[in-house]
Formats: sequence, C-alpha cells, structure tokens
Amino acid sequence: QVQLVESGGGLVQAGDSLRLSCAASGRSFSSTVMAWFRQAPGKEREFVAAASWSGSSTSYADSVQGRFTISRDNVKNTVYLQMTSLKPEDTAVYYCAGRPGLGLMQVRAWYDYWGQGTRVTVSS
Repeated sequence: QVQLVESGGGLVQAGDSLRLSCAASGRSFSSTVMAWFRQAPGKEREFVAAASWSGSSTSYADSVQGRFTISRDNVKNTVYLQMTSLKPEDTAVYYCAGRPGLGLMQVRAWYDYWGQGTRVTVSS
C-alpha cells in the first residue's frame, strides 16, 4: 500500500514554470510505477506523465511532451513534475497516482493509489 500527498500547486502566469511534488509513504514505492494525471473543470481526468520504477523510462501525453518532465527520487520517496512554458489550458487539479507492477499505463483505471490533488491555475 502506498499513500500519496501532492504539493507545489499555485497560481502562475502563462510562460512560467512550476514544480509539483508527490511524497509517498509505504514500503513499496521503489517498485511502484508513478504517474501524474490532471482534471480541468468540467472535463475528464487525463493522463499527463508516468515514470518506471527507476525513472529511466518515462511516458508523456502529447499535450505536455517537451514542456513537462517527470522524475522520481526513490531515496526520498518522492515523484516530481517539472512544468515549463505553462499555458492557460494547463489549468487543472493535478493528481499523483501509483500502480504496482510494470507498464507505464495512461489509463486511470490501472492505478491503485491516488493523492488528493493540488491545484494549478495558469493565467493568460
């Protein structure tokens, strides 16, 4: 079992950068695929990025490819989402998620563990 707590959200302007963090507790973090999803008002929750156990393999949604970077520190039990060149359409609640096993799944149903979310608002 893994418990997740996100932080780092806030209000920024278009073009700014922001780093989200997700602190995990539980003994199996290093064998858990970690991901970020987001949910904008009135929309479905969508995949943003995922990282393998070691962080050496990553996957991104087309909409954030080249602007966002997912990374993880298995000593600190933390996964990060570095967001650059933010756009108003990136405004959403960002959720950290985890799943045991392999596979950088982009569908929320594959993920067993979820944080409470952190809000990111990008003004134009």
